[in-house]
Amino acid sequence: FNSHRQARDLMRLKRKFQGQVERFQQLSHKVSKYISPQIWAWKENRIKAIKRDVDQMYVILPFEKSYYEDKHQFNVHYVGHPLLDAISQRKEINETDFRAEFQLSDKPIIALLPGSRKQEITKMLKNMLAIANDFPDFQFVIAGAPGQDFEVYAPFLKAKKVTYVPNRTYDLLSVSNAALVTSGTATLETALFNEIGKRIINLKFISLVNLIMDKEVVKELIQHNFTQKTLKAELHKITNTSARNNMLAEYKKLKELLGSGGASKRTAQLIYTKTKEFKNVK
Repeated sequence: FNSHRQARDLMRLKRKFQGQVERFQQLSHKVSKYISPQIWAWKENRIKAIKRDVDQMYVILPFEKSYYEDKHQFNVHYVGHPLLDAISQRKEINETDFRAEFQLSDKPIIALLPGSRKQEITKMLKNMLAIANDFPDFQFVIAGAPGQDFEVYAPFLKAKKVTYVPNRTYDLLSVSNAALVTSGTATLETALFNEIGKRIINLKFISLVNLIMDKEVVKELIQHNFTQKTLKAELHKITNTSARNNMLAEYKKLKELLGSGGASKRTAQLIYTKTKEFKNVK
């Protein structure tokens, strides 16, 4: 019953939104959209509605420009990724104080980002922590997701090698040597902090890092490949100096592709300019 009601409410909201867009267009207003839905990953047929309803699209991933323009003949503006600003504006922390606050030892840190949903967290941590004893020279630290209670993580904190840091993911990544990551945006966040990611979904590549670079920069362990054996092997690789340095070099290229920051400000300026141009034409 709830699912049926939610679906009905969603359809009503969709019709209402579509009606608003149509009224905007009837009044000769232009519709601008900042940040594209991920139609390159699923429900690609949404391009029809985008072409019909959106006059100017501002995208934040480099490959989205060629995706829209080459594949769908729909011009868009690439403005860079706002995540760069979120990270650059973050207040730097003192690593010694951070370790003391959460009772972390001096050992290098392997950050665990197991996702944001309860079922996902439980499943991913089970495998992630199964290899902890194979890395005695490191400490494993779980990044607690916003909105999740401590009780979700509590069963996994019985092991002596595991620590929990809630709602401080960026700070944790900034002092980590490596990371095992589940969520999509988190792989990009991790790369921007010069770390390493892992994720689960369905495309040519899965992590945003690999999608943007159009090659496998971070290892993707998907479905049957996500085992303790493969996870252990890949983590050994990225804690090796040579493999780690190669990955950091690729992360520098990634940052260059994402632009210099200021995506939202750049978008606002473009929308303002386009609006003035439209008014002058009228």
